[in-house]
Amino acid sequence: MILAPIQNIDEAKMAKVKTSVLRFTNWLDRFGETSYDHQSFFASDLARAAKALYYKKPLLGTLAVSPMIFCEAFLPSARRFFWKRQRFAIADAHYAMGFAFLARALGQKQYYERAVHFLEVLKETRSPGFENYCWGYPFNWETRRGTMWHDTPLITTVPYVYEAFREVYQIDGHPKWREVMHSIVRHAVEDYPEVETSPNASSSYYKPGADDDSSGVINASAYRAFLLTSASVEFSDERYRAIAGRNLNFVLQAQSPDGSWPYSTDEIRTFVDHFHTCFVLKALAKIEAITKNPDCTKAIERGVDYYVNNLFDEEGFPKPFSRRPRMTVYRRELYDYAECINVGVLLAGRFPALDEILARVIDLYGWQKADGSFRSRQLLLGWDNTPMHRWAQAQLFRSLSFFLFRNIQNPETNFLGRN
Repeated sequence: MILAPIQNIDEAKMAKVKTSVLRFTNWLDRFGETSYDHQSFFASDLARAAKALYYKKPLLGTLAVSPMIFCEAFLPSARRFFWKRQRFAIADAHYAMGFAFLARALGQKQYYERAVHFLEVLKETRSPGFENYCWGYPFNWETRRGTMWHDTPLITTVPYVYEAFREVYQIDGHPKWREVMHSIVRHAVEDYPEVETSPNASSSYYKPGADDDSSGVINASAYRAFLLTSASVEFSDERYRAIAGRNLNFVLQAQSPDGSWPYSTDEIRTFVDHFHTCFVLKALAKIEAITKNPDCTKAIERGVDYYVNNLFDEEGFPKPFSRRPRMTVYRRELYDYAECINVGVLLAGRFPALDEILARVIDLYGWQKADGSFRSRQLLLGWDNTPMHRWAQAQLFRSLSFFLFRNIQNPETNFLGRN
């Protein structure tokens, strides 16, 4: 993927980002690769039951979930009393990508070796019971549609793992990584039902199986469209491009007249939030880079216009929602910063307003703690300082490493004797 130079970034800012990333890697060495999670408050059977009651009977359920919501807002460190530290595949994939980018940016083999370590972990922690490689969450997740059991593969996780294996494969060319990539693609093709939404479009289910219709989630189809578009080139198979094209058309047709994307087309989850908007824009940017599809370009232009004008606060920093699903107990979200940086890097040089935002957001003023980790949320009062790999230590590390990699001209992997 050929990307334009990043504007408004001076050497001092680059040095600050590099220092921040290296401080974070030192923290990761000390802290370890498991953590609590955003969903830790609701991972136990009792808490899931309270959440299920909230979905079925909101008034009574509000009382049931109020202790968890209170802790989330005012005592986030209490997560340790509700659930345990766990490993997250989506975080491991982001760490693998981040270390791969760092290896290429700095030309140091130690970071390549860290990336390989995370790939080996991913191979060992795949979801059981499936013919091909796939991954999900390690906890039982209570949703509006019922319980999503642990290790259920998710199309919102699997493409990140594919990218992780691809990034390391681009460094060392080892065929074992490509074999896993191909297995992931077969899983994405074979295991996710689709729903036809127009003569030329279909939406993808969020997870395998036909036990519920989770096909309205827009970012799920965007992820699958990107994964299969990439795979159609990597493995020279037009079947993948055809499936991807129908999922892509669903995403394009789901865009609102104002340029936004609701979370879902089910007319229930119509909120518009920061990082899910970024997920869609990222997928479209990557697809556009491969296919030069003019419809992608138009959707990106409309989407970015909405994004820069509606998903940043009066100080110019990412805000969680432009259309809220409910009352929120925080002001700013680390995940939003991570994905803002990703979008800004992918689309660098094309939208002056987005370039200015990237230059401002990349400073991360106040977010990195003395130990090298990042705060998870800015609450209405104070901060959530609980480091959570999935939410979004790993994502921010990956985005900052991607930023560094993008600012190295003609990066070489000479530490392996390969360019």
